Amino acid sequence: MSTRGVLVVALGGVRAPVLEAVTLARALGTPAVLSLQPLTDDDVTALGAAGVARALVADLGEARHAAAVSGRAVAAAVEAIGASLVLLPTSFVAKEVAAHASFLLDAGLLIDVAALALDDETGEVVGDKRVFAGTWETRCAVTSPVAVATVRANAVVAAPAGEATTTAVEPLEVDATLPRGLALIGREERPSEGRPALAEAATVVLGGRGTEGDFSAVEELADALGAAIGTTRDCVDEGWQPHDAQVGQTGVTIAPRLYIGAGISGAPHHHGGMQASGTVVAVNLDQDAPLVQIADFAVIGDLQEILPAAAQAIREHLDR
Repeated sequence: MSTRGVLVVALGGVRAPVLEAVTLARALGTPAVLSLQPLTDDDVTALGAAGVARALVADLGEARHAAAVSGRAVAAAVEAIGASLVLLPTSFVAKEVAAHASFLLDAGLLIDVAALALDDETGEVVGDKRVFAGTWETRCAVTSPVAVATVRANAVVAAPAGEATTTAVEPLEVDATLPRGLALIGREERPSEGRPALAEAATVVLGGRGTEGDFSAVEELADALGAAIGTTRDCVDEGWQPHDAQVGQTGVTIAPRLYIGAGISGAPHHHGGMQASGTVVAVNLDQDAPLVQIADFAVIGDLQEILPAAAQAIREHLDR
């Protein structure tokens, strides 16, 4: 086992993407975690089961919502534990924090990697990722002493360590003063309605223009599967769904293990945002729709009939 120190950053609690990053970290070295908010007892238990022996907590208060301050905390944690690799679960916020931390650490930065490894000869961190709307596979090596990477959600299956450990929680003192010229003037936190975050979800059900604005069947199937809900740009433009539910090149990029698209034609804009999905299921009246052509499985028919029937079958299966 390598003695490389790997720091995993938890920006908003110990959720599934953090445990996925910890699982990857164990394969690359010795994992430690930095949390930017207090850890709960459940968080500490989960980290212990994942093999994390050391967790640093930088309680930044409201200042943690400023990426410059969070990046400062990441840099301080790297210096405190002597880490040479930093992993953050991918999100819009995480990418900005990673950029600030990379600048402070003079570190190479990889964004949205699906895999990481250490080069046998050089020891450099090498990351694989898709670019240009998923049409190219690239491999990049970080040549600086410290590497920072954001890890695509669902790229790794979270798994417990072979042997659980007791996680020691330590405070990390960080200057939480906002940089000159920056002020936090407002923040709005939207309720999740009990569903997983779209960018992180392992299962996603999406509705397109074929819903004609009625997302009740999409919501029913999503609730039966414990899935996130997404949509297309057309539906956002119509006002049927909020912009943060939009999947595509100008929306959220997702990589779920299961993607179900109902009433979605599959325009290139949308395709670019979901191309990294594992299994793709299309439900559409048009058997020639682009999404149907690229799907692993396609159901040709009315989504308002098919989705509720699928949800009912799933509920019956779970009740057995």
